[in-house]
Amino acid sequence: RGAIDAWSGRSLSAEEAARARTIRELKALAASPAVASAGPNYRLAASAVPNDPFYPLQWHYPAIQLPAAWDITRGERAGSPVVVAVVDTGVLTSHPDLAGQLVAGFDFVSDAARALDGDGIDADATDPGDRDFGGASSWHGTHVAGTIAAATDNGSGVAGVAGGARVMPIRVLGRGGGTAFDILQGVRYAAGLDNVSSQTPDQPADIINLSLGGPAFVPQMQDAITQARAAGVIVVAAAGNEASSQTSFPAGYDGVISVSAVDIGNARSDFSNFGATIDVAAPGGSGSAGDVNADGYPDNILSTHADDTGGDGQPAFGFLNGTSMAAPHVAGVLALMRAVNADITPAQVDTLLAAGQLTDDLGIAGRDDEFGHGLINAYKAVVAARDLAGGGALPPVLAAQPGRFDFGSGSAARTLRLENQGGGVLDISAVTASDDWIVVSGGNTVNGALEFQVSVDRRDLPGGAYGGRLTITSNVGSHIVPVTMLVAGAELPSDVGRVYFLLLDPETGLSVAQADAAASSGRYDFRFNGVEAGEYLLVAGSDLDNDDFICGPGESCGAWPVASAPDVLTVGADGIGGLSMSIGSGGALRGSALTAAAQRGYPLLSKPAGGAAR
Repeated sequence: RGAIDAWSGRSLSAEEAARARTIRELKALAASPAVASAGPNYRLAASAVPNDPFYPLQWHYPAIQLPAAWDITRGERAGSPVVVAVVDTGVLTSHPDLAGQLVAGFDFVSDAARALDGDGIDADATDPGDRDFGGASSWHGTHVAGTIAAATDNGSGVAGVAGGARVMPIRVLGRGGGTAFDILQGVRYAAGLDNVSSQTPDQPADIINLSLGGPAFVPQMQDAITQARAAGVIVVAAAGNEASSQTSFPAGYDGVISVSAVDIGNARSDFSNFGATIDVAAPGGSGSAGDVNADGYPDNILSTHADDTGGDGQPAFGFLNGTSMAAPHVAGVLALMRAVNADITPAQVDTLLAAGQLTDDLGIAGRDDEFGHGLINAYKAVVAARDLAGGGALPPVLAAQPGRFDFGSGSAARTLRLENQGGGVLDISAVTASDDWIVVSGGNTVNGALEFQVSVDRRDLPGGAYGGRLTITSNVGSHIVPVTMLVAGAELPSDVGRVYFLLLDPETGLSVAQADAAASSGRYDFRFNGVEAGEYLLVAGSDLDNDDFICGPGESCGAWPVASAPDVLTVGADGIGGLSMSIGSGGALRGSALTAAAQRGYPLLSKPAGGAAR
């Protein structure tokens, strides 16, 4: 006779009744003083392992818990596939492990000499090879595409992170790299925005992967990324391979998920950039030829590749390293998330990432400048996206604006704004200062956010530069806001090292001319040559940390006519002379025409060894 569930009155099946009896017996055993412990002997199954023959060499997939994620999804989505745009060198479209994995793309390499395919922009994103490596080509985009979505479980080649997704190849890089204009057009096309081709894809990309970068901030690219996010597109970029804190763009733009690289031991790869813009880490290999796992191959990233040393590119597989290889791991995981939650937004991804629900923490507790919020965890990411689709709530996330205070020699109080950019309830219990000279007051609620006034007290302090911090304690952990200032008596010396002078376009904030000078009797004499008539902003500053940006924190900085009120100067056909300005300390300037430098300072066009373009 069948059993009855006492809670619901529902009849239990024979299997359910047997399970209930087993649980009752286990409880009785566990209660017996003669039994040390008793519990169910669960039946487990192996996580999904694809049959691709080279998968055992892809150590980087188990490192981010992909097999467990594949038990839930391989990236297939009913109705329309998840599409990841690979904005790169194009793809070897004839590669058998990419067969059936591509949707229509576009070639935006506008310079025929750079393109090496005999024409300008067109609808063929096939990579003809860039011949950038002594006659051989990089096949960079082919490698990135395979990491994201190589055909998986097909008994051939390698596996992709999201084999059920599709890649939209967007060619923007040719011989020697690519131009900012071409890359911008590729991003706009992938997101379904207007672009120079006058065409858009039938289905815009869900995710854009940018395994490329450089030091220049381009306002038009920031605008494109902002528009792409508004359209629901998630943008991922490689942090850069200079092993420095220098911000690389597009990884440094607002709204981009910046990816650093880790090696097989989950240490930051020796080439990987780091710094305040890093959001997440992923496997990128090592700069050495080490073989820690003793599989007979270097501990780098294995994916689809090609070989053109004998002529035309032939399909192959290869090991590469770099943050370029780390970024597509994250893009692929995001494709898995979109497969289980088609409506997840870029902002929701940001919230889940900041809350630690997509990663395993590495380094110091919480976010840090090497790993961001930690190593991407595909299983946690898929579960978080699925739970959100099922009606789950976003976790609370503490956001502090600004992220740091640099008072310089000023004294005016500034506002610290704390708010919950996630869901649930954020409980802020304390805001404490590390030093007595940092003064915090207030704590009033304004438009749903908690606002404090922060000021500095220089009384009885000797001259010098000071640094401290505010610690914000909440139910989601602690958050640090650095605070710096200068005390009178620690005036800048008359020689602050080499100073760089930049003319900026007042509409775009882009640098259009550069000069540099060394001090002479406390003065810096400078001259721009070949400047066209027009309106410009003039800024100057040092680059003490050699990050190719002037006016960073702690660096000298000035603007014409004065730093506190930069103004447009008009250059006539005969030029202009006799300008003078002062240089002080305090980092990047502020003003409606200077928003491009709001966080980093101003990017140099180049850094001459001395005196060039003066």
